[in-house]
Amino acid sequence: MPRSAIPRLVRRLATAVTTCALAAGLLTATSGTAQAALPTPVSAATARSYLASLTVAVENRTGYNRDLFNHWITISGACNTREWILKRDGSNVVTNSSCAATSGTWFSPYDGATWTAAADLDIDHLVPLAEAWDSGASGWTSTKREQFANDITRPQLIAVTDNVNQAKGDQDPATWLPSVVSYRCTYVRAWVQVKYYYGLSVDTAEKNALTSVLNGC
Repeated sequence: MPRSAIPRLVRRLATAVTTCALAAGLLTATSGTAQAALPTPVSAATARSYLASLTVAVENRTGYNRDLFNHWITISGACNTREWILKRDGSNVVTNSSCAATSGTWFSPYDGATWTAAADLDIDHLVPLAEAWDSGASGWTSTKREQFANDITRPQLIAVTDNVNQAKGDQDPATWLPSVVSYRCTYVRAWVQVKYYYGLSVDTAEKNALTSVLNGC
């Protein structure tokens, strides 16, 4: 059933339950919009400079296993990485004692959709874990792979519509870019910044796609 077909009564009941829980002190709410700002990518000029310095190499996925990137570690208190990003990227987020988001509002910049249920969102690794493996992370220590998979400092993690993230999968910008055209410049600037910071390579098609978008920024 499409999400738009969910009866309004269900939404109203969920709101009523949350309100009662707040009154009972079972939930805690974050005030304002988000707990921290989404990291702003480097400028287009800086991204072009970074891109020019990246090694161009053929990708190799031999030995990849997602479990080699320990992700959703504890970030603060009871909050793991996913929960921390949901609080950061959402507005008026309410969480329970386990830091799970029970309500809030989230805007997905990839497709321009707004959601009011955390279950409708995935936390995207902007540079996918498999892509990182292909372009250099296969030689990293487990500690560095964990850092990459939980990086809240650089523009590497972002809350987006779940099925959009799943459609992206492990694709690089040569085969996938956000459907919101106005966001593509931000996306590729972030992509290049992350690859540059972690010393990852790019393949030829990927570099051409990045160059094309950056030239229009």
